[in-house]
Amino acid sequence: MLEELCGKKVLVIGAGLSGRAAAIFLAGKGAAAVLADNKEADALEGLDEVRAAGVELCLGGMPQNTADFALAVISPGVPLEIPVVESLQKDGVPLIGELELAYRCSHNPYLAITGTNGKTTTTTLLGYILQQSGRECLVGGNIGAALVNDVEALAQDACVVAELSSFQLETADTFKAHVAAFLNLTPDHLYRHHTMENYGAIKAKIFAHQTAEDYAVLNYDDEAVRGYAEGLTGTVVFFSRREVLPQGMFVEDGKVIWQWGGECTEVIAAEDILIKGPHNLENALAAATMAVLYGVPVAEVRAALMSFPGVPHRQEPVGEVNGVLYINDSKGTNPDSTLMALAACTRPTVLILGGFSKGSDFSPLLPLIKQHVKHIVLLGETAEVIADTLTAGGFTDFEHAGRDFEKCVALAAAAARPGDAVLLSPACASWDMFKSFEQRGDIFRELVAKMG
Repeated sequence: MLEELCGKKVLVIGAGLSGRAAAIFLAGKGAAAVLADNKEADALEGLDEVRAAGVELCLGGMPQNTADFALAVISPGVPLEIPVVESLQKDGVPLIGELELAYRCSHNPYLAITGTNGKTTTTTLLGYILQQSGRECLVGGNIGAALVNDVEALAQDACVVAELSSFQLETADTFKAHVAAFLNLTPDHLYRHHTMENYGAIKAKIFAHQTAEDYAVLNYDDEAVRGYAEGLTGTVVFFSRREVLPQGMFVEDGKVIWQWGGECTEVIAAEDILIKGPHNLENALAAATMAVLYGVPVAEVRAALMSFPGVPHRQEPVGEVNGVLYINDSKGTNPDSTLMALAACTRPTVLILGGFSKGSDFSPLLPLIKQHVKHIVLLGETAEVIADTLTAGGFTDFEHAGRDFEKCVALAAAAARPGDAVLLSPACASWDMFKSFEQRGDIFRELVAKMG
């Protein structure tokens, strides 16, 4: 593909991390890359590197004439329902994403993970298992650096461990994963995907193009996910936290069991897995399943599960000040993710909620809020919507911090007493106030450090 693009115009839509990486990569391969974004230069980062790579910039709008482009690469954060995409389609210009670009330019097997929640922990854990067992792998996709940066430099016996969002899978075309996992499916991103049926179908594209020599790993306990098993071309492998399975990875009498090919092997006692909570047990089951299918011995999987510490921004303790424990769960970007954080609460909790609206229903949070939460501080553009939901549900111990995050954390600290916890688990994306959930979590960590 790269040889075909040499000297030809390629449009990259969206000048975020993924778009900049794709544009620089294409320019380095001899394509006449054009990076377009509706934002002006002063609202964007990293443009000096892009210019230095010889990429042409089209900022403050999109190109009017799209017929001259041989290919278009759209960034995951850019919706497909925009005029320039319609123009490209009318002109017959192929449209792919950075994931598809990276896949077409790589020669290594992919181990890919999708789902509404738990993707980052499962992806990071799988990479950790492989690395601890001495196997080279590139971990990326929806976390870390863009895959296209590094796929060409991988050794022949390495693999790619990729966290894949629905935004990335939406524009996947020829992508195939040797081992692919679908963790769970709950409402999220419906402002973009509109229906759960469409959202789920996009997620299920992770199994596209698999053969019987590939593996489709599914969460048996999630009815919606389990339903996708029918009709898959890859070999279906289930994992379950709740059910004893005739084949697959499951928990029985407190032990994680791998049943496959007529053999039954105890992997680890569930209590010996370092990351705690029911959701993390599911993440560990998924990662362990993928690892053994890729050929990692059970003993090496066990050792990694006993030492993996978890990931930043996911129920991460970031300090204890005046007897109050501060927990950074900035990765809690939807209500179901926050439900998991609340279920793990062991102290009376002051909860920070709010952020960018994704059209979520916050009412499922109410039972666990009433059980674990003493006070809530509301933040960002969804504050009023959440406030209405709380009031309608009979919970009125909340206050507003507007769009002032420092004030928000200060209000939470003031409401907490020794023995309590302050939990940042917003149930919303960060884009109304921050560049990313990582930035939101990092600032939270910094504010807590200043208290000490």
